[in-house]
Formats: sequence, C-alpha cells, structure tokens
Amino acid sequence: MAAGASPGTVWGKASSSVVMYKKFFGLQVNPFNPNPDPRFLFLTGATREALAGLAYGIRNRKGFLLLTGEVGTGKTTLLNRLLEWLAEERIATAFVFNSRLNENEFFDFILNDFGITCPSTDKSQRLLKLNEWLLDQFRERRTAVLIVDEAQNLSPDVLEEVRLLTNMETTREKLLQIVLSGQPELEEKLRDPALRQLKQRITIRCNTCPLSREEMQSYINERIRIAGGNGTPVFSLEAVDAVYRNSRGIPRIANLLCEHSLISAFVDQVRPVPGRIVEEIALEFELQKADLLSRHNVAGGENSSELIEAVIRNLQALLEQMGRARTTGESDSGDKPKLADRIGAAGIPNAGKLSATKVPEEDAPPNKASSALHGDGKDS
Repeated sequence: MAAGASPGTVWGKASSSVVMYKKFFGLQVNPFNPNPDPRFLFLTGATREALAGLAYGIRNRKGFLLLTGEVGTGKTTLLNRLLEWLAEERIATAFVFNSRLNENEFFDFILNDFGITCPSTDKSQRLLKLNEWLLDQFRERRTAVLIVDEAQNLSPDVLEEVRLLTNMETTREKLLQIVLSGQPELEEKLRDPALRQLKQRITIRCNTCPLSREEMQSYINERIRIAGGNGTPVFSLEAVDAVYRNSRGIPRIANLLCEHSLISAFVDQVRPVPGRIVEEIALEFELQKADLLSRHNVAGGENSSELIEAVIRNLQALLEQMGRARTTGESDSGDKPKLADRIGAAGIPNAGKLSATKVPEEDAPPNKASSALHGDGKDS
C-alpha cells in the first residue's frame, strides 16, 4: 500500500477500475471468474448428456452414478448446477467437497449435511440413524442424494464404506442415490480387483471433455452474453484461435487467458481483443514453460489428468512468482513492459485481485435458471 493511502482509498480505486473495465466492454460482471458459478455452465453435447444422465439416475433411483473428466473441464460447475436443480426439487442432498477424509470424518460430513443428529460416535449407531432417516424419506416419497467431488482422492477403505451405503435399500429401490465425481484416475482406481464390487454397482457413467475449437468460440460468446454483453464482438477470431491453442480446450485455462487478455486490451484501449494480446498473455504466463515443467514433474507418465493439473499448478506458481517480483522491484529485461506493470501504471488492480474482487449482487444479471434442469442451452 502506498504511503499515506488508507485502505478505503485503495479499495475505492480498485472498485472504480473494475467498473471501468466492465464499462469498456459493456459487461455487468466478470465473465471469466474462475469460481465454478453454475450460471456460466456451458452446455456442450457431452455436458448436456452428463447432466441429463445424472438427473435421470437420481429421479429413477438408480443408486450409483459416476462422473469423470479431465482437470479443469467443468465437473464442479456441472455439480453446482445439479445442486441448484436438487434444491429446486426439494431433494435432500449431502455434498462432500473434501474427499481427503477418513471413515469417521466422512460420516460426519454426511450426517451433518442431511441434518441427522447422532450423539454417539459409534459407527453402528450412525449407520442405524442414517438408515432410519432414509426409510422415513422413502415413506414420504422423497429422494436423498450423496454427492462426492474429487472422489479420486478417497481411500480404498472409504470407497468400501460408500459401496456398503448402497446396501440401504428396499426390495425394489435404493434408498440413497450416490454420485461420485472425479478425474480419470477414479476410473483407474475402480479397475482395482479389490473394488470390483463397487465398479459393478455403477449404473450410469458420464463424462466432461475439453472443448473443440468450435465449442471454444461458443463458450467464450456465451459467457460474455451471460455477463451482460450486448452482442458486440469482444474477442477477434484470431484471439479465439490463440485461446484454444494455448489452453488445449481446457475451460479453466481458457478463463485465465481470457480474463487477463480483457485487462490488457482495456489497458491498451483496443477492442475486440486481438490475437497478439492473447499470445502475449500466454507468453507472459509462460504456458509453454509451465507445460514443460509439468511434463518433467509427471516424469514421463501417460496420465493426462496429472499433466493438465500440473500445468495449472505451475501456471499459478508462475503468477505468484511474478507477484513477488513486482513486490521486490525485480523486473525482466525487454522492450515492452510486463502486463502487470502496465496495469499498475493505468491504476488498475492486478489480475489476481480483479479475479477475487466480489461483484455486488445488485450488479449481477438476473439468475436465469428455471425450475427445469436446463433449457435451450442459453441459460447455462
């Protein structure tokens, strides 16, 4: 913070800059926020099929459902949209978002989310309480759903407990519907002969995938539309090509590239965003370097999920390194100032802060989600 500047003054300047950024592109909210906001769910053919499959399995009490996909392809955003639909349908839901739990912690999460009180920490008593509650739900013709995100991190012991939960059933229907969501490593884990009983109980399998070039164009346009865009092109075709090429179709990386490209274009006062700006951002983020680092970290492995996750992890590390360099006054040699330096010169908060800045609710466009799970694909 600059000497003599109060926190309120700094925050006021940051808020003003965000308003200027949105105004320049005719937007109401940040279209490329990294948070898994279900308003921005883009329904590709694969995503639509996955969402419909999960809804079908839950409605028809199929028991065990599986959702897998590469890192950054929108699994959590899809689950958040599913959670919205479950809330609209008044379906009781337990959502386990931290999968690095032991057996006792796992049951703590489930009972707490379902609102089940059990003073005993004894496993048998907890299971009895859960079974009684599920039977009550069944008698009232209500469905109960357990969703586990990042399920590839579940230990074999916890996965076995999940399998045993499917034994809570009547002669005709499962009492508890279970959705396991995770990276492709989850599929690999389920190939373990020790987990074959669990694998055999999976009734529906769904997938999320990287975007194609055509889908990337629609993805960017749709997020801009939902953010309040008026139809005026924001990214040139060359810019979309550059986003697709450097992100390899991974939405999470595309969001990072698009957000920082919008900031840079605002600083330069150019629109639509040209391809050269996206390439500059990719170069500044050292995506090629991050990719090489990731391949080295995976040590010649063939697992694409680990590779993509490592790319994102190294990209974040490089961003932090850039931030430390700015703090200590370090700079790279070169004719053109870094994006972060040009942002600072223009009085705009750095991109990390812009991403984290909370947009007031009254500033956001109306939530277009209806009671239906999804409509024509424009209300994603």
